[in-house]
Amino acid sequence: MGYISDLRKTVGARPLLMPGACVLVFDERGRLLLQRRSDSYDWGTIGGALELGESLEEAAGRELYEEAGLTAEDYRFIALLSGKDMYYKYPNGDEVYNVMAVYEAINVGGVPKVNDDEGLELRYFSLREPPPELNPFTELVLRKTGYL
Repeated sequence: MGYISDLRKTVGARPLLMPGACVLVFDERGRLLLQRRSDSYDWGTIGGALELGESLEEAAGRELYEEAGLTAEDYRFIALLSGKDMYYKYPNGDEVYNVMAVYEAINVGGVPKVNDDEGLELRYFSLREPPPELNPFTELVLRKTGYL
């Protein structure tokens, strides 16, 4: 059980500050790896909340492996995003204000595969033609970082 799950037992769905990491994985054609989310059925980036004692970069690596079965030799820091527009309400009603470090995975190893229950499938997409079911929060992150 993770830190956020434990915290939710006490505070319920009330808004939390949620520090975390987002990992952008590009293939050799410059397409971005997205996962079809199991909670909202739309396409989002790889990433998630920090665990206790974990660095943002460690969270990026853990999430990359947990959600896509991939590893990376390094992570290039892109941006730190926060503020009122980083609010997100999950389909289950949980509310968060994200403080998100965005990284690009460098020298990625492995073959993308759904590795946990947070995703239904993984696929690379051109950002010139993102999927119509792009998660609104993912779209915001990609716009704020200049990828869209």
